[in-house]
This record gives sequence, C-alpha cells and structure tokens, in this order.
Amino acid sequence: ETQNAEISLYWSVVVPDGASEKVGLGDEMGSEEDLLYEEFRSSGHRFRHPGGGGGEQLAINELISDGSVVYAEALWDHVTMDDQELGFKAGDVIEVVDATNKEWWWGRITDSEGWFPASFVRGYIKQCRKRTDMFTEEQLRTIFGNIEDIYRFQRKFLKGLEKKFNKEQPHLSEIGCCFLEHQTDFQIYSEYCNNHPNACVQLTKLMKANKFVFFFEACRLLQKMIDISLDGFLLTPVQKICKYPLQLAELLKYTNPQHRDYRDVEAALNAMKNVARLINERKRRLENIDKIVQWQSSIEDWEGEDILSRSSHLIFSGEMTKLSHPQVKSQQRMFFLFDHQMVYCKKDLLRRDMLYYKGRMDMDHMEVIDVEDGKDKDFNISVKNALKLRSLVGSDVHLLCAKKPELKLRWLQAFADERIQVQRDRETGFSLTEVQKKQAMLNACKSHPAGKPKGTHRGPYYDFLLRQKHPSLPTALPQQQVFMLAEPKRKTSTFWHNIGRLTPFKK
Repeated sequence: ETQNAEISLYWSVVVPDGASEKVGLGDEMGSEEDLLYEEFRSSGHRFRHPGGGGGEQLAINELISDGSVVYAEALWDHVTMDDQELGFKAGDVIEVVDATNKEWWWGRITDSEGWFPASFVRGYIKQCRKRTDMFTEEQLRTIFGNIEDIYRFQRKFLKGLEKKFNKEQPHLSEIGCCFLEHQTDFQIYSEYCNNHPNACVQLTKLMKANKFVFFFEACRLLQKMIDISLDGFLLTPVQKICKYPLQLAELLKYTNPQHRDYRDVEAALNAMKNVARLINERKRRLENIDKIVQWQSSIEDWEGEDILSRSSHLIFSGEMTKLSHPQVKSQQRMFFLFDHQMVYCKKDLLRRDMLYYKGRMDMDHMEVIDVEDGKDKDFNISVKNALKLRSLVGSDVHLLCAKKPELKLRWLQAFADERIQVQRDRETGFSLTEVQKKQAMLNACKSHPAGKPKGTHRGPYYDFLLRQKHPSLPTALPQQQVFMLAEPKRKTSTFWHNIGRLTPFKK
C-alpha cells in the first residue's frame, strides 16, 4: 500500500562556464496554497502530471537526456512495501531519471532507485521566493508587484460572478452588482500598473543569465502553462483592467433597457471607467515626479525635507506679492503649490531664471481667506486682488496679492483643488513608495552627468544617491498608456514648459 507524496522540482542546468547549478522550483504550501491544492484534489485530477504527456513533457525528458539533472524534493513521506517503488521522507531530494510516465516517475536516492508518484507543482512566485540564492525580496517585489493581492481579489470577484450567473438561462443573469460591490477593490490594479515598467526592466536584466531563462521556462513547463514568456503573463493584469469598460459597454449595448440588470450594468460601466481614469491619473503623477525632483535640484539654498517626502503633484505656480507678520514688508516671490505644501522662492536680481529657496507653508494647517479690496485690518494697509493664509496651529498670517483679479481667482481655485486632491489621495490610499522616490532621485542625478545637481541641498535621497556607486536603474523607464477610450483628448498643458522657463534645467 502506498502513501502518496507530493513533490516539488529542481532543475540542474549547465551554465556557460561549465559549472553545474541547481535551479529550484520548490514551494512550501501556505494557507492559500492549501486551499488551491484541496480544490485540485477534489476536482478528481489525482496524480496529475504537470507536463500532461504532450510536447511539454517531452521537453522535460529532453532536458534530462541532454544532461540536465532534474531533482524532486518530497513534501510528504512516501511509505511503500513494494520493492519497485522508492521510499522517502518529506524533505528528501530525489534525482529524477525518467519522467515519461504521466503518473509515476523513476528516481534515485543515493544507491536506491524506484518508482514514485508525481504530482503537480505551482507557478512562478512561490518557487522564486524559496530560491533566496537567486532572488532578493526587492527583486521579487519589483517583478511581481502586488500580483498576489490581485489574485486573491480576483478569486473573490469570480465567485461573486458565478453566483450571479444563470447557467440555465444566461440572459437572466445579473452581474452588474458584482462590479459595483467591488469597484473600490479594483484600485489595487493601480499599484501593479505603475510598477509594471519596472518589472519589465528587472526581468530583462535577469534573463541575460541562462540560469534564469532555464528557471522560468521550467516553471512554465511544469505548470502546464501555455507557451508565453513570463513578461507576457505579467502583462495580463494590465490588459485585464483595460478590458472591463469595453466589455461592459458591449454588454450594455445588447441589454434591453427593461432588463432588471440594465441600470446596474450602466452604473458598473461608469464605475470601471472611473477606475481606469484613476489609474491613468496616478500614472501621470508618477511620470511627473522626476520633473519635480529636477525642479528641486535647480533651486539654490534649499532647506528642509525633500518635496517628495510629502508631495507628488504640482497644482499651480505663479508670482505674487507677499507680506507677513511681524515685518510688514512687500516681497515679490514665486510660489509653487504642491499637495500638502507651498514653496516660495526669490528670483535672482541678475539671472531672473535662477531661484533661491525662501520658505514653505504647510497647507494641511492653513486656512485660505478671500480678502476684499480695500484696507486690511490685520496689516493696516490698502490691498487689491489679495488673499490671506492663516495658520490653524499658530499665529502666522500671510497676505498674498496677485497682479490681476483673474489670477487671484485662479489661486483661490488652486487652493481648493489642493484640498480636494489631498482628500482624494487619502480616500484612495495613494502615496509614493520609498522605491519610487529613490528612482526619481536616481533619474534626476543622471540628468546632471557633469556633476552634482545644481541645488546645494543634501536631503535623505541625495544621501542615498551618494551611496550608490553604480546605480543600476535606467534613466528612463518605458511607460504604457493603461487605458484609453474614445473620449476627447486633453489639451496639451504648458504647465511644465512655463516652469522650465523659470528654472535652469539647462545651462
């Protein structure tokens, strides 16, 4: 009588220098994997071999015949009284000699040989995580992003769809509510889509080494996955979030307006459009953080923390006259309003395109007040086109005067937009990761090949750059447009062009 053993595989490949190196596909079953394994067993696919006996299984045996050594690590004890079967304990490493049979493989442990039952193994990420000799945690985070979170969400979402789908009468199905119920959950795709270009870069670097090529191909073969490379599989979540609005639009087109699900499908379409719009908005913000860092590096005499420590979006900028207590003295300053803070600078007297850092205001603790034209009581002077910023945690009061009434209105709207942006980011959980901040600083550093960035500031991310003797990240990452519908194109913004005229990006 035989107690079945589940195994996980290792591949041994010969690298160009002639050395033999094991490439592991092992995986320990976690709680999620236990669930999948139980589902697999209950489906009746007992002893299912990952190669399936077709061309892929032939490829595995060709690797063995070509001299590559395949190892199997037992996850369970295999106790047998048959002298033709190979007994082993969990954790034993078995050399696979022949894997042509679908259910039974021939293996060897030291001097013992015999048959042992084959079982399926799972996909890429778990096997990679076990191989700490090949992958660092940072590399895995870069390559796979939050794909496991997406997987868990999609399992839950699929179960919801299956419950609402009427198999006997599909036209009576009501699935719109599933999208509405999970519309906020779909936002996890934003992190994945933003990380995807970095994943492609990291994967391209690894695939230059044969051991990684063999490893990833072995994962694919043993999972009986279709003939698509890993970068193709990693693109799937990006494509999926693009397709939902198109599929829902097509479903709505052929749904009778009198159908019980019509209104929910219509609402689901709008919800998924909003999700795609949010993902694109975040992507644009991440593409602009390099420019924000370059702008900061061009400012002379910078003080305090880096802009990216708290902010990621330049909302508005322009010149105003500033008056502050206790010295009521008129000062011309350039103001740059970001989310959470506003920086103000002084123009150089001779080089008007050169800016000197003079301070910043914490917009999280500021009250914006519209000031009528005439005499102001706080400053005891006559003002025009003015607004006031009053601290909510102290006694600071700043009087700002625009040159024209329309500019004052534009600033008031910008301050309102800043609060809306902060609130939206809080609700959607948007924030820059440390990796994204460091990447932006690396890109800014490479944009100044002749030497250090122009600014004299040395914040924490400049310290990070100084420690990097050989930065491995590229100057520019390939960007993809995540989602596009037949909507009016945005008017090209002159925002950054105007800033470029005020800051010395080029000598």
